[in-house]
Amino acid sequence: MSPSRRDDTTRLIGLLLGTEDDWPAAFEHLLTTLGPVQHRGVSHRMASERITIEPFDLRDPVRHDVVIDRLAWWYYHPREWLKKAALVDDVYLLNNPFTFQAMEKHSAYCAMIRLGFDIPDTVLVPYKNPVDHEKWAYTAETYNLPFQLDEVAERVGYPLYMKPFDGGAWRGVSRIDDVDTLHRAYDQSGQMLMHLQAAVSPYDSFARSLTIGPETKIMKFRPELPMHDRYEVAHSFLQPEAGMEILTLSRTINAFFRWEFNSCEALVTGTRVRPIDYANACPDIAITSLHYYFPWAITQLISWSVFCAVTRRRPRVDTSSRDWFAIADDPDLTWNEKLGNYAVLADQYFQADEYREFCSTSLATLPDLVRDWVASADFDDLLVRTVQVTYPPEEHERFLAHFRGLLGLWVTDQA
Repeated sequence: MSPSRRDDTTRLIGLLLGTEDDWPAAFEHLLTTLGPVQHRGVSHRMASERITIEPFDLRDPVRHDVVIDRLAWWYYHPREWLKKAALVDDVYLLNNPFTFQAMEKHSAYCAMIRLGFDIPDTVLVPYKNPVDHEKWAYTAETYNLPFQLDEVAERVGYPLYMKPFDGGAWRGVSRIDDVDTLHRAYDQSGQMLMHLQAAVSPYDSFARSLTIGPETKIMKFRPELPMHDRYEVAHSFLQPEAGMEILTLSRTINAFFRWEFNSCEALVTGTRVRPIDYANACPDIAITSLHYYFPWAITQLISWSVFCAVTRRRPRVDTSSRDWFAIADDPDLTWNEKLGNYAVLADQYFQADEYREFCSTSLATLPDLVRDWVASADFDDLLVRTVQVTYPPEEHERFLAHFRGLLGLWVTDQA
């Protein structure tokens, strides 16, 4: 690491990455092509850097203004570096590592139940195999009440899902239709702490919303299909009331927990919205997954990161849950009035008006820049490289045609 921050008009965005290379390459190319960003009479040079993992002194200065984290949910060392960067150096983090560690999917369910969202019935059951620790063994033997798993499942109702309380990219998720499947899944859960959650069946649409900063894209998701086909290009698949509730839910979750790069999943029947998953520290934005929606995602990621860097937005490692609970607990407010008040709090947290003015002035050229690049040979080269490392050789031509068609449709639609 460098011994000091860069000069006052250079902004450095750090990328803390795992195995992905497609969107980081796109981010780096577009940020370089964008050039200096003008804001309030000052020209800010933008730069990005892939962050390496190494020993760090807690007093070592951190050079980055903003960090986009894709790794720390899974690994402690980069997570602790992020905490140090936020607490000691005021580095802005798009996802708060403190709340993602302490308030995983279980806490997100609890918070949104408190705010009044229609979460399916969910029960937390004890470990199948308790933690291997002599003190816990005594506690479990003395104080853990015996329970009948069958009775708990009957209370939740079949079909249901068994899934880890803290999530983890579909790790350990099982659909449970009967007692035999229930016990087999529970036996296999080992030392994972599991939820039993009522399935929503039938439903009209599976909606997956990707939120970056104050902007949200709601996409029709088909989880039963292969990844390259799961996002359907569909622009008006929800009734307006359901769409607005999902928009508000997504931004509420992110503002409440200080998660600013996150996806939410909800099952929708008519105007009824049933949120089932909305704590995703590493949301999918791969070209081969999002395809048509990838340009939107990379535009928003650049826009929000640049805004936070240029305006020196400061991290907030604490939360303001009382402000949200005051709305939730007000008996005089209707559900729609509560949603409206949640939206106001979210907009205030994200500085939504200031951000959109920044995008329309300081970043006015970015949408056209992205459109022209997606239509270029350079982008096609990136697509080819991505397909080559993702699929076996005999499927390259098939998938190139598939993704070229969808991204070509996006370019046409921008006109």
